[in-house]
Amino acid sequence: MTDRISSIRNFSIIAHIDHGKSTLSDRLIQAAGIISDRDFKEQILDSMDIERERGITIKSQTVCLPYKARNGQSYTLNLIDTPGHVDFTYEVSRALASCEGALLLIDASQGVEAQTLANMYLALEHNLEIVPVINKIDLPSADIERVKKQIEEDLGLDPETAVLASAKEGIGIEAVFESIVTRLPAPAGDTDAPLQALIFDSHYDPFRGTIVHFRVFQGSIGVGDTVRFMWNNSSYKVEEVGIFQIKRIPKNRLLAGEVGYLIAGIKTVRDTRCGDTITHVDRPCQNAMPGFKLAKPVVFSSIYPVASDDYPQLAEAIDKLHLNDASLVYEKDSSAALGFGFRCGFLGLLHLEVVQERLEREYDLSLILTAPSVQYQVEMMDGNIVIIDNPALYPDPSQIASTKEPFIKASIIVPDRYMGQVMKLCLDRRGISKNYQYLTSNRLEMVFELPLAEVVYDFYDKLKSVTQGYGSFDYEILEFRETQLVKLDILINGERVDALSQLVHKERAYERARTACEKLKEEIPRQMFKIAIQGAIGGTIIARSTVSPFRKDVTAKCYGGDITRKRKLLEKQKKGKKRMKMVGQVEIPQSAFLAVLKTDSE
Repeated sequence: MTDRISSIRNFSIIAHIDHGKSTLSDRLIQAAGIISDRDFKEQILDSMDIERERGITIKSQTVCLPYKARNGQSYTLNLIDTPGHVDFTYEVSRALASCEGALLLIDASQGVEAQTLANMYLALEHNLEIVPVINKIDLPSADIERVKKQIEEDLGLDPETAVLASAKEGIGIEAVFESIVTRLPAPAGDTDAPLQALIFDSHYDPFRGTIVHFRVFQGSIGVGDTVRFMWNNSSYKVEEVGIFQIKRIPKNRLLAGEVGYLIAGIKTVRDTRCGDTITHVDRPCQNAMPGFKLAKPVVFSSIYPVASDDYPQLAEAIDKLHLNDASLVYEKDSSAALGFGFRCGFLGLLHLEVVQERLEREYDLSLILTAPSVQYQVEMMDGNIVIIDNPALYPDPSQIASTKEPFIKASIIVPDRYMGQVMKLCLDRRGISKNYQYLTSNRLEMVFELPLAEVVYDFYDKLKSVTQGYGSFDYEILEFRETQLVKLDILINGERVDALSQLVHKERAYERARTACEKLKEEIPRQMFKIAIQGAIGGTIIARSTVSPFRKDVTAKCYGGDITRKRKLLEKQKKGKKRMKMVGQVEIPQSAFLAVLKTDSE
């Protein structure tokens, strides 16, 4: 039994976005020979179209790789793939908790970046053995010596132990395998102890229900066992256990140290929380695995169908999507302008984009999303504290004692020539500069404290443009801080359009209102009467633009004659337009809503 455990290696690949993590996974899978060349495709672990197009991993995957080492011994290598974006940090931490070691992938031309550091610290928190791998050594711009220097200075790792590889060309793949076998520790665990297993992911199968991905730390689990999930205290009878080798391979039992899946007729993904502990009902373990927490949404937006008839399809699509994405939070919502929809909470802006794209692609829906907002803490005069993420629920300002907004600690790594632009960008977004330090002679890390509300719009895009793509950004949530918050309303012809309301900082309100009015002026079609578009805080109008009316020249038939004849005709026209304005309805096209949401990308 000990031999079996000593031949297992559980590892993860961690890297900054676009450093070649999925490509290295592909080469390891090909080298292990668990899939035929005919069935193989690039980015095989990225199952969604959106992952393939954007080159990011959203849903983590697991694969069990058999490997025969140079010493003649056979090993089982469990690769627990992790998402690569800051929005999914909690999922990454649970995947890392299931491993004993990690390959830290560094691009030979880009070098160490923000998430390289952040992911390494995450791995060190879980006491993982780290093997640096310098990838893309075949590129003309590769500078291996510079990257080795960064590994030593920035990461504090031994650069001589770094494995040189090119995942794209298949160079150094055997060296990567050997370093996993020789340098990463085997798992510890007693197969006779009570069952203790950690859930690090799950996905929904329409035929089998929820398929739970887990790592066994103590004991063993087999078909027919009755298990309990410790967080929600629900019991299930195990129908099938097995390992992942691209396809599911059923086994009789999984022992301590092994990684695999279980099927137990679980109806929804909601019942299996990432980080929960599995144990036996009749012989439970003493303690749950540490580090469990519920994933909390930080960005909120309302989703409406473009055609109100599509609401039933949207409701069904969100229900189905939620089966595969337990971190998506939603509730029913309605708006006078847009009809029925859903108020949704997301882990971050990338998560919002992914959900929107999946709804539009997989379920063929046309959607409108309201401006993303964050959660604010509002303290009322009577001492009650209300959490608000929707402008429609903002209370009467006369009843508010104070408001607080969430702040983040942002770590930005850039070449030093962009320091001025990045400093200006962050200070424009109400950032507070905390410190900066040179990592190498020409790269520095800048740390800012920023309001999350200023980051959720287009901060990442702006950062990429001012640093010409060289800036890398990572953040963590700090705490709520006092702020001056106002509710900005948009009025069209004197009527408030609730779907366009935003909660903004007092200093940014005029700028936001002016831009929204200008955008709407371009999008709203002209009528026979004048249309006033106004931005207002309470009863105070702070910005305005006007859509000019179509106008018939009623004085065309008057040649010469007394001026009073012309004036009479113009007065008659004026009264007609006034009457028309009172009964006329302004149809706001869907493009107008989308234009206002893009006001920050100017």
